[in-house]
Amino acid sequence: MTTIIRIMIIAFMVVLSTVNAQDFQGVATYKTHRDFDIKMDSTKMNDAMQKQMMEMMKKQFQKTYTLTFDKSSSLYQQEAELDKPQVGGGFQMSFGNSGSDVFYKNIKDKNYVDQKETMGKKFLIKDSISPIVWKLESDTKHIGEYMCFKATYTKEVPKNKFNFKSNSNVDEENEEEEEPEMIERTITAWYTPQIPVSNGPAKYQGLPGLILEIHDGKLTIICSRIVINPEEKVDIEVPEKGKEVTQKEYNDIMDKKSKEMMERYAPRKGSKSGEGIFISIGG
Repeated sequence: MTTIIRIMIIAFMVVLSTVNAQDFQGVATYKTHRDFDIKMDSTKMNDAMQKQMMEMMKKQFQKTYTLTFDKSSSLYQQEAELDKPQVGGGFQMSFGNSGSDVFYKNIKDKNYVDQKETMGKKFLIKDSISPIVWKLESDTKHIGEYMCFKATYTKEVPKNKFNFKSNSNVDEENEEEEEPEMIERTITAWYTPQIPVSNGPAKYQGLPGLILEIHDGKLTIICSRIVINPEEKVDIEVPEKGKEVTQKEYNDIMDKKSKEMMERYAPRKGSKSGEGIFISIGG
């Protein structure tokens, strides 16, 4: 309790001393990285192809995002980048957001609008912000010039796996769909009361200060640059393009598309037993 009171006092003092202006704004740049496990036992994939795929996967999970924010709202968007590298034969895999995706969040009204372009189709996901029950910790550290405090919360998540490996003895038509394996995960955030907005990258929010670092399973998000009250005023506009759906509706669509992709690329009956690629994203 003493730690929580101390943090709230610091946050309150910073608010009084630095954020009296109604036009308070900021722009934060975040670098993201996601670890992955990959096992390739295909007899048709040589060492050069395996190395090329590993490099491709590594680059797929290294991205740069910009968070434009004010006291009550924000826009989170990936910076434009060059086309992804291809593996021999023109094979290309893509995970995560495209450069046209925009995530708008209103922490005052507790809702968000997520504009996504997935598999050539644009979606406009509108839903409410789910509250996060953070536990404020006593640990502190500096990220750049900012004093940051630690916060954590725990949730259950599915253990995601992309498995292109099949058994020729399995009857695909009779194979029952398995429930996803659930695991418990602790998410760690580092936030600074020196920037007193209850916001952060992506869907992370709800702390007494801007979140500068996130560790969520194999996903890491770290702030590399912050500009407070830039000379040129920034616009935070709600995205409007795409088919309007709820988060659940979008998730159902993506689940269906993922299953179709797995069926398309999975080895067929009669292929060599054990041949395939196993990719574990795991969060």
